Amino acid sequence: MNKKQTIGLVVAAGLFILTGVSSVLTNTLSQRALDESVKEALSMTGGIEFNAPKQDYIAVVNVIGTIQEQMETGIFDSEQSYRHVTTLEYIDKLINDPHNKGMLLYVDSPGGAVYESEELYQKLQEYKKKTKRPIWDYMAHYAASGGYMVSMPSDKIYANPNTTTGSIGVIMSGFDMTGLYEKLGMRYISITSGKNKDSSKMTDEQIEIYQSQVNECYEDFVKKVSDGRNMSVETVKSLADGRTYTAKQAKENGLIDEISLFDDMKADMSKELGIYEFYQPESKDNIFADLFLKASELVPKSEAQVLKETAEEQESGVLMYYAEQLR
Repeated sequence: MNKKQTIGLVVAAGLFILTGVSSVLTNTLSQRALDESVKEALSMTGGIEFNAPKQDYIAVVNVIGTIQEQMETGIFDSEQSYRHVTTLEYIDKLINDPHNKGMLLYVDSPGGAVYESEELYQKLQEYKKKTKRPIWDYMAHYAASGGYMVSMPSDKIYANPNTTTGSIGVIMSGFDMTGLYEKLGMRYISITSGKNKDSSKMTDEQIEIYQSQVNECYEDFVKKVSDGRNMSVETVKSLADGRTYTAKQAKENGLIDEISLFDDMKADMSKELGIYEFYQPESKDNIFADLFLKASELVPKSEAQVLKETAEEQESGVLMYYAEQLR
């Protein structure tokens, strides 16, 4: 290769790199601008349109999926099935709408984080206290752990014949990665301000500390069930060892009121309240996210991705009202 050819290759390589960098920067800026435009367009109640009827109605509030923090999403990201902030804002709108005469809480959830479950529970209590309107609850596939807890403000609880519910309890889970580090020839090092700051190698004292936190949340959960179901704390604790219940078992133990199909429950609620109009806001569908989700599912995951996603699913170190066996 002569000198001119070498210089030509160097120049071509430089132009290629500059073009690539420019393309990445342009695409990133364009994506940000597009995301901001979409977020602005979907700003009404966090991506839903609140167009309640101008006549008396019963509002349907869905709690579907894991109860967790609502994450910001871009135009190409899929929305979470349960959107926490959106749901709280929706309930606020119902509180201030005189045409709303009651709430049908539709629960299809294995539970979730203690923090968000508590916020939703308190918001439902606020709705009852401020409006004096009834809340009826319907449990679909499952309403377990946090999904059961948020049902406690309800005046009546109906469950599908095949519902899985209960799982009254708290879990905090994580991974001990020391064995993996040893196999990989890695050494974990942490410099802390106190002996209990690092829990990567759990001591008996640390287990006792975390157990006290779990116990505190458990006692609070039991009290909510006791209040919501008008049962003694002792009775609730006899049922609250973390196990799940079928709809039949739940009714026999006083955890629910009726076993029914959804349409039959709606008919019962309409008859008692004298209102036959049901309303739930429409959700903005994200076509781009659906397309990219389908495309991403075709790409095989690396072992590192599988490990990362597994760790995230375990919510390492976070207090959870979650039905472990329903994962």
